[in-house]
Amino acid sequence: MLQKFFRKFISIKKTQEELINKARQQAEEILAQAKIEAEKIKNEAEKKATEIASTAIEMEKRLSKREDLLEEKEKLIERQKQSVDDIKAYVEKLKKEIEEKRNEMLSKLEKISKMTKDEAKELLLRGWEEKLKQEIALKIKNAEEEIKAKTDEKAKSILVDAMRYGAIDYVAEYTLSVVNLPNDEYKGRIIGKDGRNIRTFELATGVDVDLEEEKVIKLSSFDAIRREIARVSLERLIKDGRIQPQRIEEIVKKTKEDIEKEIYKAGEDLAHRVGVFNLPKEITQLLGKFKYRYSYGQNMIAHTLEETKIGVALAYELKADVNVVKLGCLLHDIGKVITDKEGSHVDLGVEILKKYRFPESVISCVASHHEDIPFSSIEAIIVYIADAVSGGRPGARHEDFEEYLKRIKTIEETAKTKKGVKEAYALQAGRELRVIVVPEEITDDDTVILAQKIKEELEKKFEVFPGQIKITVIREYRAEASTKI
Repeated sequence: MLQKFFRKFISIKKTQEELINKARQQAEEILAQAKIEAEKIKNEAEKKATEIASTAIEMEKRLSKREDLLEEKEKLIERQKQSVDDIKAYVEKLKKEIEEKRNEMLSKLEKISKMTKDEAKELLLRGWEEKLKQEIALKIKNAEEEIKAKTDEKAKSILVDAMRYGAIDYVAEYTLSVVNLPNDEYKGRIIGKDGRNIRTFELATGVDVDLEEEKVIKLSSFDAIRREIARVSLERLIKDGRIQPQRIEEIVKKTKEDIEKEIYKAGEDLAHRVGVFNLPKEITQLLGKFKYRYSYGQNMIAHTLEETKIGVALAYELKADVNVVKLGCLLHDIGKVITDKEGSHVDLGVEILKKYRFPESVISCVASHHEDIPFSSIEAIIVYIADAVSGGRPGARHEDFEEYLKRIKTIEETAKTKKGVKEAYALQAGRELRVIVVPEEITDDDTVILAQKIKEELEKKFEVFPGQIKITVIREYRAEASTKI
């Protein structure tokens, strides 16, 4: 029994030793494997560390290069800035030197000429004045020789008579309006103290006022609209009784607005009388100006009505399009009242009809009514014939009036093209030109030179002119202020 137990004990112990040996062997194998893995991880870590260190070194090098480049750029900018500062300093130095040289030269010139700058300016103006005096004297001398006068007064008298009666007599019929006065006392009130009232009235309306006849005032201007504004304004002033510069300007302004309304009504009435409705407002306004416009002495409303009646009658007889003929006759001369653009009245008329998209058939009637282009339809031929019949009948037109109108407009436009000119009015059949300038743009000295320049340009444009043209440049400065109450 004891022996059996002992053998079993030895067997168990042997099994334990085997297990221990086996465990130890496995432990050794695991430890060896762990060492291999640890070595592998260490090698990979060292490799990664080497790569990171290499990348860091490379980045450090790049950053170092960028810092070097930025530093170089900063140095370059600093050098350029210094260069700019040097140039500025050099320019300022040059300016100072030029100013010193200029002052030195002016000083030397003043010493040499023994004149100051203001004295030199005055001398220059006196030179212009002397030149003008010489030319005026030459004009008077030529006039004296031409009319063989014995004295200055006689020469002036004959020259004025020649200027008054040299124009063709029928022109006055279309350039003159008359206002009747209750009595001649009103003339003094209209003239005003030192001529203030009449001067303000003429400047505001652009017409010439003649007070020579008893109980009558004559208003003269080639522009019928200006003349009508002046006539109505004067009648309102006489009725109002308060004739003074500010009231004159108020009345004239209000009258201009009223006349614009009347012009529109006249255009609307003309269109309705020929059977045309719903025209654009601008076209109706332009047609209304026919009331105050004459073509070769023939009133344009009368001419348009007459021509349209003839054209419509022909259209019915020839089985043409009556509506096209009616519009063509009504609008054929609309370009004549467009004054703010350059060009022939045919081209201006075609342009505005295209702007408002009138039918091409109507536009071609207007374009060919003076045979500037070939006729494109029977309606265009009818408009041409109607215009020729109305304008060509005996007594319908006076050829010289259109030339007169063209001459007057040329005189005004010559002045208006000059710098600083606000308005220009041709008066007394073009024998006087009044030019109103902007006081902020033109000095008193400049007005003398401006009058001379306009005179020289007019002499170039008109080699032959009935009489002399008197040019008056007006510079008036006003200051205004209003109280709170």
